[in-house]
Amino acid sequence: MAAVSLKNVVKRYDTRHTVIHGIDLDIRDGEFVVFVGPSGCGKSTLLRMIAGLEDISAGELHLDGKLANAIPPAQRQLAMVFQSYALYPHMTVYENMAFALKLAGHKAAEIRAAVERAADVLQIRPLLERRPKELSGGQRQRVAIGRAIVRKPKLFLFDEPLSNLDAGLRGQMRLEIARLHQELKTTMIYVTHDQVEAMTLGERIVVFNGGRIEQVGTPRQLYDDPANLFVAGFLGAPKMNLLPAEVAGLRDREPGVTLGIRPEYVRLATAGESGGVAATVSHVEYLGDQTIVHASVAGTQVAFKQAAEAPPLQAGAAVTLHLPPERCLLFAQDGIRLQ
Repeated sequence: MAAVSLKNVVKRYDTRHTVIHGIDLDIRDGEFVVFVGPSGCGKSTLLRMIAGLEDISAGELHLDGKLANAIPPAQRQLAMVFQSYALYPHMTVYENMAFALKLAGHKAAEIRAAVERAADVLQIRPLLERRPKELSGGQRQRVAIGRAIVRKPKLFLFDEPLSNLDAGLRGQMRLEIARLHQELKTTMIYVTHDQVEAMTLGERIVVFNGGRIEQVGTPRQLYDDPANLFVAGFLGAPKMNLLPAEVAGLRDREPGVTLGIRPEYVRLATAGESGGVAATVSHVEYLGDQTIVHASVAGTQVAFKQAAEAPPLQAGAAVTLHLPPERCLLFAQDGIRLQ
């Protein structure tokens, strides 16, 4: 396993184009960390810098306590799995998985043992004699992961490996990758723009925006206690409701704030309940086990969840919403969390 430490790491392509702005991050041995953020936020670039595929403009990368800035990629004892499977079409699954070991001069018996062990872990042993064109997308991605496993790296890097799969296969492969980490107990860094992947896979999540880290924490910490408006609005499906508000008595702050509340905490007010907010239903999404209701509150959209058996609401219906104060978060005009 490998610990990863980034100290004030910067990536710039010229004096005017900096894409990574002084990243500080420590990843423990055996930890599964997910980099998440919108397209262009720098998460894949940082992963490639850890892999040695991009130069580090400034700062230090340490792998297992050793300065690694100048270590060639092949000597960093890591394996990378990309979005594209990049399998050799003329080779069998076995040959694809064995290729790197063969180039490294390993004996045939060692190669077979390593490939079969990885194939058993990924449950693809029956596929070893097939060629990539005979495999499904999920099977091809398993082969790509298996090709990395046979090298016994200290560090796995995943760059949006499930983006080419349909929704059903993505869900299945998430479980496979989580199980793989539990079995191998190897340090893994996983890049995705999909918040569901981030929340379900990561022991810790690093939220990126504009080449900077917005917040680092467990999925629950980031969901329940976002540090700022960006994190609050990025994680969650549906996203956190954000409404303009006025709060009296805040010292050293502008009175205008943003109130945030998760959809699962918003509910219809009961008869006679005080403090309700008038709203008009604009759209209803029936999802089987629950219903997502979208309503307009003074021109701002608010989403809330209802149980499937709740009386159905129709677009245009007038409702009163209850927003429990203990579930509300406040954000200052600069986006920083107030409480």
